[in-house]
Amino acid sequence: MAAGGRWVRVVGLWWALLALPALAEVVVKVAPERAEAVYAVGEQATWTATVSSDGQACEGTVSYDLRRGGLTRLDSGKVELKSGSASFRGTLAEPGALLLTVTYEPVPGQRKQGWGGAVFNPDGIKASAPPPDDFDAFWEAKLAELAAVPMNAQVEPIPTELPDIEYARVTMDNIRGTRIYGQMAWPKGKTGLPAVLTVQWAGVYPLQRDWVIGEARRGRLVLNLMAHDLPFDRPKTYYDELSATTLKSYPGIGREDREQSYFLRMFLSCYRGADYLAQHPAWDGRNLLAQGGSQGGGQAVVAAGLHPAVSAISASVPALCDHTGQLVGRAAGWPKFTGWGDKPDSEAALKAAPYYDAVNFARRVKARSALVGVGLIDTTCPPEGVIAMYNALPCNKQLVIMPLSGHQGPGQDAFYRARESWLNALLTAAP
Repeated sequence: MAAGGRWVRVVGLWWALLALPALAEVVVKVAPERAEAVYAVGEQATWTATVSSDGQACEGTVSYDLRRGGLTRLDSGKVELKSGSASFRGTLAEPGALLLTVTYEPVPGQRKQGWGGAVFNPDGIKASAPPPDDFDAFWEAKLAELAAVPMNAQVEPIPTELPDIEYARVTMDNIRGTRIYGQMAWPKGKTGLPAVLTVQWAGVYPLQRDWVIGEARRGRLVLNLMAHDLPFDRPKTYYDELSATTLKSYPGIGREDREQSYFLRMFLSCYRGADYLAQHPAWDGRNLLAQGGSQGGGQAVVAAGLHPAVSAISASVPALCDHTGQLVGRAAGWPKFTGWGDKPDSEAALKAAPYYDAVNFARRVKARSALVGVGLIDTTCPPEGVIAMYNALPCNKQLVIMPLSGHQGPGQDAFYRARESWLNALLTAAP
């Protein structure tokens, strides 16, 4: 009887699972009532979550979690879906951002999630901590250390099928015996060109030729740097092995010591790359754009904060922002120098992190213009820290708020559309 009863229960569960919509087909969408998801302090933000499968409304309950700054929980619970949807509300009494997470779990242990965001008085969001008193002295010393190392730029032309484009491999020396590797391209025989320094998002991977060729075809002198002390054009297996071993957790290397941080060499590479472009005979002497996304977006801000020749910044969902966010109850930006929890996990890391915070470089930017993109449901580079960095920029600037964008994906189209018109206007403006 026991065996038979067990069989009946197993068969019953099997048929119950078959009756559910396939988990892969279930979609959870969260949409703000206000399309731009921007509110004044004290206003109520409202979201509608819909759960569907193949266009059909799902039934059951969803759980929700509402957090200020992606970290401090304000509300949580469960609600019943009505015709496949549920509504949620939230507000803030001070400038900041809300992150709503809605979870549907048709099968125990298997979840589908959707996210909603809102920002309140974005121009009032400030950095979580002031810069260290010796921030400038520290970086002046590091630039002096770099200046003591001759640039030793080596440019190796690489043949292509493109008759009007020069393409080359570039290497330069960096501090402490390290090297800088990159690729560059520019229109053959042309001078008076705007320059572009392109820096890379996180990870360990080769650079793609098209990343510079496309810019060169638009009449620009472009240098694209590896983030790491690695050649840029080895087989993919070379980078995969390093990503799985030596560089698996590279952002945490030296995080408790400002002298040993992995980002020290990387940031000085940004400076030297900008310096190389500023000395290139094909440069127009006026326009030098630093650009990147995620880790590259943070590096673009750093390059502009360190090198006065950088005239413009394009930073999509920039990382490296507001490392001390936990001190004021909000999630810090990637790479979470002080851990992923509610509180910093290391006093030493908390002390070292501000020297590598894009917010503190932003205050020192001499650029004429900046374009910054922020995703309101980005949990990798949370919006409060990105906006705090943006607010610290002392130049003409434009913030592209992407209410339905996480850290990557189609929600970021708005930034790249804005970038095209912004950059065209910037490069054609009269001196």
